[in-house]
Amino acid sequence: QVQLVESGGGLARPGGSLRLSCTTSGYTFSTYAVGWFRQVPGKEREFVATIGGRGGNLYYTQAVKGRFIISRDNAKGTSYLQMNNLKSEDTGVYYCATGLFGSGNILDTAYDAWGQGTQVTVQG
Repeated sequence: QVQLVESGGGLARPGGSLRLSCTTSGYTFSTYAVGWFRQVPGKEREFVATIGGRGGNLYYTQAVKGRFIISRDNAKGTSYLQMNNLKSEDTGVYYCATGLFGSGNILDTAYDAWGQGTQVTVQG
């Protein structure tokens, strides 16, 4: 059974940092691209970052370029989203997702399995 579990969310001040983790189980993680998305109540879920199965093909939404870093450790079946210089507009529920055809893809329809999300709140 495929499972994705996000962790690492919480409260941060503007300019602060958080590192989100996405721990997976139930499949060959390295075969799948990972995407991170976020959603604010009342708005559609939006793409944040993606990484290919072997760690290449990185892509970020413009709003987080230079501040967020996506990575993965295939041996651990885990992806990370390092978020630096956080801004209030980064507040939202962050989801990780995996997909066989998700590499470089910003559309959520390219991803098949999703975690339950972790809340990130930036205020200060």
